[in-house]
Amino acid sequence: MASVLDHEFDTFTLNSPESGIVVMTLNRPATYNSMTDLMFEEFERVAWAIDDDDDIRVLVLTGAGRAFCSGFDLADADELPELGAVGMLNKQERAARGMLALRSVRIPVIAAVNGAAAGGGFSLALAADIRIAAESAKFNAAFVRIGLSAGDLGTSWLLPRLVGPGRASEIAFTGRQVLADEACEIGLVSSVHPDTEVVSEAIALAGRIAENSPTGVQLSKRALQANAEIGSYQAAIELENRGQALATRTHDMAEALNAFKEKRPAHYSGA
Repeated sequence: MASVLDHEFDTFTLNSPESGIVVMTLNRPATYNSMTDLMFEEFERVAWAIDDDDDIRVLVLTGAGRAFCSGFDLADADELPELGAVGMLNKQERAARGMLALRSVRIPVIAAVNGAAAGGGFSLALAADIRIAAESAKFNAAFVRIGLSAGDLGTSWLLPRLVGPGRASEIAFTGRQVLADEACEIGLVSSVHPDTEVVSEAIALAGRIAENSPTGVQLSKRALQANAEIGSYQAAIELENRGQALATRTHDMAEALNAFKEKRPAHYSGA
């Protein structure tokens, strides 16, 4: 089985600081890690590679240099009015496929947000399962400032679920910046750290997640994401019931119980 680390990408780098943890660093610092068609295509490729690698438990996502991600590369913006409706829809759907692929990987994704997360970069941070911020972090849905809608790359669906519809509307309609401390106060991020420590804090958090049963964590992610879209309490419970039934069929469940009884750390195999 190939490791995700065997793959090469042009728009980001991958490294594994600890067993089971991969750090994905957007690597276009000269443009504040702005997004391109190639980046979205590589999001799809890396998502497939991650799901094929059973050794990975958690993904940490961050940006090289002074920004997390500044959104769509405005150097390419001049072409947008010339694309026509169909051409623009194709471009938008290509980007959306990349974002959806990254959000849908089976393992937890932690965004360690350093500097600006603007426009599509904000959408990317929202797509992570967990967000922590550097003190320099600043978030904005700046779409309206360049004549676009904040209904882009999942922002209009994800943001209200994190901060509530009223606050999400205010952030979207003004295009204003949300700084790190406010982001933490309103539930946009879980914690704030010095810039030099935010990635190491994300890795430490990833390590605490990786200590648990891989199957249990992955089924938990699936339930949390799926139930955000389910329309009733009963349907949510039925999905949870299936997940618990699957979890009890694994060797890791038996190992967890034995470790608890024997007062020792569990040794999970992912089987």
